[in-house]
Amino acid sequence: MKKNIPNAITCAHLFTGCTGIVFAFHGRLDYAAYAVFTAAFFDFLDGMAARLLKVHSDLGKQLDSLADVVSFGVLPSVIIYHLFYLPNEDSNNLTWNYFGAFFIAVFSALRLAKFNIDTRQSNSFIGLPTPASAMFSASFPLILLQGNASFTGIILSHWFLYGFIAINCWLLVAELPLLSLKFKNLNFSENIYRYVLLFFAAVCLVIFKFAAIPVILFFYILLSIIQIRNTKNEVSSRN
Repeated sequence: MKKNIPNAITCAHLFTGCTGIVFAFHGRLDYAAYAVFTAAFFDFLDGMAARLLKVHSDLGKQLDSLADVVSFGVLPSVIIYHLFYLPNEDSNNLTWNYFGAFFIAVFSALRLAKFNIDTRQSNSFIGLPTPASAMFSASFPLILLQGNASFTGIILSHWFLYGFIAINCWLLVAELPLLSLKFKNLNFSENIYRYVLLFFAAVCLVIFKFAAIPVILFFYILLSIIQIRNTKNEVSSRN
């Protein structure tokens, strides 16, 4: 029973991703976006449960990746696909070039497959993690709900969406070392970059609400680059 608890949480993660896709195709992109964040919570929770219960398994690892493909690959692609049709286009008219949104799903699957066989990613990530990529996509419908005309004009620009797809896909598979958000302990000096990121994220969310999410992700990448450089300098100085 105990060893199946993390897998049950992962199944809830997968179920949430599936319902988000349904919401998107019924025009409720806000609910679809909330489904991404809910799936991210379950994704965090299943890993924490596995560590606390000490029940890691190959089945759980593979199931988690399959759930991630749906919740953090297919669902964000569906959200971006529907954004192309806002605000004035009829989604019943098939537009082939909007299918480019599903490159996010393809590159997310590549990212997850690489993660499963890459031994370098035990303490840090290489390439943008799929939950971060998905939350970036999911932030757009929620930013639109805030009603800021300038943000709306940018997000609904097809050029912006195509550019976002290209950059997002590149970040998913780029050989870019990024900070892992997993806390092995609560020691401040060992987790200073994580604490800085959490503090920055909390302040931005209070001030800018959902519009803060892209800013937080850019800061996450910048902070990761600073951490990697500082770590290399510390190693060089010791040698």
